[in-house]
Amino acid sequence: MKTPWIKLLALFAGFAVALSAAEPYTIAVIPKGTTHEFWKSIHAGAVKAQRELAAAGIAVNVIWKGPLKEDDREQQVQVVENFIGRRVSGIVLAPLDHKALVAPVETAVHGKIPVVIIDSGLATQAYTSFVATDNREGGRIAARNLGRLLGGKGNVIMLRLQIGSNSTEEREAGFVEIMQHDFPGIRLLSIDQHAGATRDTAKRAAETLLSRYGSVVNGVFAPNESTGAGMLLALRDAGLAGKVKFIAFDSGETLNAGLKSGHIDGLVVQNPMNMGYLGVKTMVAVLRGEKVPARIDTGVGFVTRENFDDPALADMVNPPLDQYLK
Repeated sequence: MKTPWIKLLALFAGFAVALSAAEPYTIAVIPKGTTHEFWKSIHAGAVKAQRELAAAGIAVNVIWKGPLKEDDREQQVQVVENFIGRRVSGIVLAPLDHKALVAPVETAVHGKIPVVIIDSGLATQAYTSFVATDNREGGRIAARNLGRLLGGKGNVIMLRLQIGSNSTEEREAGFVEIMQHDFPGIRLLSIDQHAGATRDTAKRAAETLLSRYGSVVNGVFAPNESTGAGMLLALRDAGLAGKVKFIAFDSGETLNAGLKSGHIDGLVVQNPMNMGYLGVKTMVAVLRGEKVPARIDTGVGFVTRENFDDPALADMVNPPLDQYLK
C-alpha cells in the first residue's frame, strides 16, 4: 500500500528538523581589533571552547572577524551588520564603543540573534550576558600598587586610551578614585590625555606628556597593552625607564619584557583567553536554552618580576596561543 503524500511530507519535515538540529551553531566572535596580543588570546580561548564542545558532541563553527584597529567604529558596526545579514546563530562581541554598537546589537537581538558581550560594556540591556574583567577593580589595583611604590608621595601621570572604550574608562576611573581617596600626598599631574588606538599614537602622546612633566614625574599608569607599550618606549627614549615607577594594564611580549628588565614595576593582568572561552561557552548555553548568569567575572591579577613564573598566572601572562592558533 502506498504511503499517503501527507504522511510523506510529515516524514520529510521530521527528517529536515533532525538535520537542522544536527547542524553546527555558527557563532561570530567580534573583537575590538585584531592587532594586539590581547585579542589573539581571546581568539585562542574561543578556539579552545570550540574544540571542547566538539569533543562533547556539540558542533560549533566559530567565525573570528573584527576591525584591524581599535578605533574603527564604523568597520565594527559593519561587521556586526554583516553577520546579522548572514543569520548567524549568535554573536559574541567586544564593543569598541559603548554607544556606537548599541543599535546593531539591538537589531541583532530583535532579529532573534542572541548577543553575549565580552571585555567591554555596552549601554543597553539587550544582550544576554556580559563576560569580562572587573575593570574598575583592576584600575584600583593599579592605583594601590603605584601608591605603595611611591610611599604615598609624588607626582603621577595617567595616559588614557580613547573616548568610548568602556573597559579602559572603567580602569581609568578606578585608578583616579583610589589615588584621590587613599593617597592625598600624590598629585595627579595629567589624567585627561588620550593615546589613541595604536602603540605609535600612544608613544607620541606619552612623549608629549614626558616633554612637559618628565623632570617632575615620579609614577605613570597606562590602562591597556597599546598605551603601556607606547609609554614604555617613550620612557626609554627620555632616559626615564626604571627611574619612574610604572604600572601598566595587560600583558604581552613587549610588556612582559619591560617587566623583566625592570622598566615596568607591575602589570595588572586579565585573562583574555578565559574571556574568549567563556564567551563562546556561554553563547552555546544560550542557544541550547540554558539559563546563564547576567554577569561573569573572568578574573584579574597583579604580576611583578617576583611572581611572573607563578603557574597560577600562566594563562594571564603567557597564554598558549600556538596550541590553538596554528
